[in-house]
Amino acid sequence: MSTYQPSLTLYGRAVSGRRVDLRALVSGEVLETGVNMREGGVVKQGAVLLRLDPFEYEGALEEAKAKLEEARAKVREIEAGIESERDALSHARTQLEISQRDLERAIPLERKGTVSKKAADDRRMVVSERKQGLEQRINNLEIQQAKAAQQRAVITQLEWKVRQAKRNLEDTVLEAPFDAYVTNVTAEKGRIVGANDQVATLIDANWVDVRFTLSDRQYGRIVSSEKTLINRPVEVLWHVGDEPIKYPARIERVGAEIAAEKGGVEIYARLENPNQPTPIRPGAFVEIRLPDRNYDKVTRLPPTALYGNDRVFVIEDGRLKARAVTLVGAAEDQILVRGEIGKGEKVITTRLSAAQNGLRVEER
Repeated sequence: MSTYQPSLTLYGRAVSGRRVDLRALVSGEVLETGVNMREGGVVKQGAVLLRLDPFEYEGALEEAKAKLEEARAKVREIEAGIESERDALSHARTQLEISQRDLERAIPLERKGTVSKKAADDRRMVVSERKQGLEQRINNLEIQQAKAAQQRAVITQLEWKVRQAKRNLEDTVLEAPFDAYVTNVTAEKGRIVGANDQVATLIDANWVDVRFTLSDRQYGRIVSSEKTLINRPVEVLWHVGDEPIKYPARIERVGAEIAAEKGGVEIYARLENPNQPTPIRPGAFVEIRLPDRNYDKVTRLPPTALYGNDRVFVIEDGRLKARAVTLVGAAEDQILVRGEIGKGEKVITTRLSAAQNGLRVEER
């Protein structure tokens, strides 16, 4: 007896791991399409798929830039006015301080009669006027600063408009986001497309899965032993030509729901390299070889060696001797049993209708 891990032979289909409906991001007339922008074409990441007429978007970008420059010039003008107001404000404060000192000197002299009341009142009037002028300067400065803040907000909006116009211009050129096969092409030179119109479907050339079904029994047997199917290696065979083409793969995910109509659980395995040794495309019918669970202390026998599901016969001194066994599984065209079979014992595999203990047999 030994440890044995059989392999399950299953069948399924290659499916796309990533499929994208490519849509126009802006509207316009198609000026040209890529060389491989056709049914069954193969495109590399970054390849140009189509170009739209950029005239309208170039104009929108220039207009947005001009408005932005105008707004920035207005901010500079306002900032220059703010600096001028600050200088005037500083001058007004100095003048107010001078007039206040002059008034302070005149008040004691007025009491002594050295300075007339009219002269003192004139100085009070000057102080009052200069206070009023200072307050006006402060108000003017606050108004100019508010205008500057408002204009900066306008600049922020216009900067976004410029970025939007640039992006719209860039979006007139549609590039392949990944290596892909092209299908469902609807864009042709001269056609007017609208924003969000579908122009083609891209199927990722470097991401191909195989989808197959494990029966509830197969799934439960492996999971109960191995705890998970994820990352389990499988071998995929594509039967074309005289020899099957082999692709290594690993199980990546299990179907979200039990596929009752298929009698089991859907499994998805990702091909490690769908382009080697030769590219395989979605839709191909494939064979999958999946390692089953490990069986410890089992013996592999032909099905004809089992009698009554619980015993086999060995040969001892030319006579049959029954051995109790338990059928634990199957592997390809053999069965796996566990029981009282000793090392080196000869198990009969020829089906005998009258097999029983002590029956004399002749080995051939």
